[in-house]
Amino acid sequence: MDRIIGIDYGRKRTGVAVSDPLGIFASALDTVQSAKIIDYLKTFSEKENISRFVVGYPVNMDGTPSEAASDVEGFLRRLAKAFPGVPVEREDERFTSVLAHRAMIDGGMKASERRNKSSVDKISAAIILQGYMDRKSGDSPFVPAPDAVPDSRCGKVTGKRRR
Repeated sequence: MDRIIGIDYGRKRTGVAVSDPLGIFASALDTVQSAKIIDYLKTFSEKENISRFVVGYPVNMDGTPSEAASDVEGFLRRLAKAFPGVPVEREDERFTSVLAHRAMIDGGMKASERRNKSSVDKISAAIILQGYMDRKSGDSPFVPAPDAVPDSRCGKVTGKRRR
């Protein structure tokens, strides 16, 4: 079955996520040294058919490429050369690290485990991939009303306004 690979590329480490065979769910897979990511993906492709890569693309709040974008551009060129028949999509990666930290806290991960940056990288890759798949399928996550606030007691969003 075909798999979509999500990638959160960084200078030192790269987070990798994979879709389920139906392309519905993303799962954090691994964190790899960036210098070895192409070899890692080639090894993975020997076991699973990769139908597409989704690479997190760093942009500023105004939508312009950030300083890290040049590193990602170099990686995109190497990826296209190593996998010429596999399409590559860019996905906005703003806030993925923040969302990854939030997911680790909500999942009950201990503070000492959350300090492990490799966990953040692979969870960020899963968030990037899940966002792409949700957007392509037309599913969008619940977006609370602008006046809704998080209820800190249970993590739910209420309709109460802050005063």
